Amino acid sequence: MNEATSATTSTLTSNRKRAMTTQDGPPLHNFCTDNWTWNKRDKSHEVQLCGANLKTAHFHPNWSNGTAGVRGTRILNRGLFYWEINVTQRIFGTSMMFGVGTKKARLHIDSFVNMLGEDKYGWGLSHKGLLWHNGKWRQYTKPFRENEATTVGLLFDGIKGTLTYYKDGYNLGVAFTDLHLVKDELYPIVCSTAAKTEMSLSNTKREFGNLQDRCRAVILNLLRQASDIRELSLPNAVKLYLSEGTEQNLPSERPCKGATRHNYFMRSSSCGPHRIGSLKNYLVV
Repeated sequence: MNEATSATTSTLTSNRKRAMTTQDGPPLHNFCTDNWTWNKRDKSHEVQLCGANLKTAHFHPNWSNGTAGVRGTRILNRGLFYWEINVTQRIFGTSMMFGVGTKKARLHIDSFVNMLGEDKYGWGLSHKGLLWHNGKWRQYTKPFRENEATTVGLLFDGIKGTLTYYKDGYNLGVAFTDLHLVKDELYPIVCSTAAKTEMSLSNTKREFGNLQDRCRAVILNLLRQASDIRELSLPNAVKLYLSEGTEQNLPSERPCKGATRHNYFMRSSSCGPHRIGSLKNYLVV
């Protein structure tokens, strides 16, 4: 066994041990729902957006002759964010990638490449278990099983400058560092070379920004739907602030076949559902 093979084996073993000993899922106790989606104006022409609030990206709907990507609407710098990508069972091809990048990262190439991380503007994980940045790759985890649906979680820490991946709830370890040093705005990005593949955005979370932000999340969790905000005995400015925390202003499009619509108001994992009546009594002025 040569030195390179030994190093790769050691990395894989370390990641597997970390996955087996790490509690499932990221630590999200101080997080609330974060409302963002894929950017319909910032994508390859080979990506179709559909589903609830454009959260499903359908790659190469007819056939593939290159690599296509789409950028998210969320700016990540200096924040703590988590999101998941649900990948359908069509996992195959040269490269299906998940990660982050700046506005300078390409979103379409007429060839089959590892596009996210081909240069200094992107940081990506491919379905073959490789991490890519600045045109260089390294082994990170074992390849995904082909033709088997999976969920990829990404935890971005803009304070520490790290990006950590999760696969089906298991922590794969820190993949990239020094992201807090990036001056340009960073966004979530996914891309694929494989035809008729789908990646759906879900479980988008962010850390509370301040006490006001936390209070808004709690209030919205008590409502059945965003339209109930109008019934609250609150100043219009406060109602507007509450509305800004919902998904009602996100772009919408006819759902993909078989897609299910998500609730369009913010949910906090720390609170259960309550009736609006109790909230109105509590907030009456």
